[in-house]
Order: sequence, then C-alpha cells, then structure tokens
Amino acid sequence: MTAFDIIGSVLVVLGALVFATAALGVLRFPDVYTRASAVGTAGGLGIVLVVLGALVLQPTVADAVKVVIIVILQLATSAIGTIAIARSAYLTGTEAKRLEFNELESDELER
Repeated sequence: MTAFDIIGSVLVVLGALVFATAALGVLRFPDVYTRASAVGTAGGLGIVLVVLGALVLQPTVADAVKVVIIVILQLATSAIGTIAIARSAYLTGTEAKRLEFNELESDELER
C-alpha cells in the first residue's frame, strides 16, 4: 500500500464522514433553514473530498480535468440550490424556530 492509497482512502472516508454529519444535522436541526445550511455546506465539502480522494487513488490527466469540472460545478450549484431551498421556504411562509439560549443564565442566578 502506497502513500497515495492511504491519502486517497483518508480523503474518501473524510468526505463520507462529512455526509454523515450532514445527515445527522438533517435529523437533529429544528427547521428548514438550518437543515438547508447543513446540507449545502456538507454537500460542497463532502463531494470535493470524495472526488479528490478518488483522483488520488487513480490519478490520470483525464480524471484530473473531470475533477476540476466536478468541483467547480458542485461548489456553484450547491450554493445556488441551498439558497433556492431557503428562499422557497421563506416565500411559502415557513417559520424559523426561535431558540433562546442564554449562556450566562446560570451566572445570573448565582448573584
């Protein structure tokens, strides 16, 4: 096993972990806006890591060109898609869940 095999495998696994984290965010986050943010961010980063890992595992010039195109298109469309989802949720009147959390509350009670 070469260093390229290890680096490529680590990148693919990291990409998969980013996707798993996004899936957990979709299940745990309270509203559509935070869920869209999690999926949009993870989609961009996760795909980039997986595709770069695949390129490191099988490096060819043709594959490098494909990876550059994939990364550019993914980063552009992920942001646009996330904005479109959040905008459509806003236009249909989906309410954002208001979370109120005061980190200093326990300090205020002690006074």
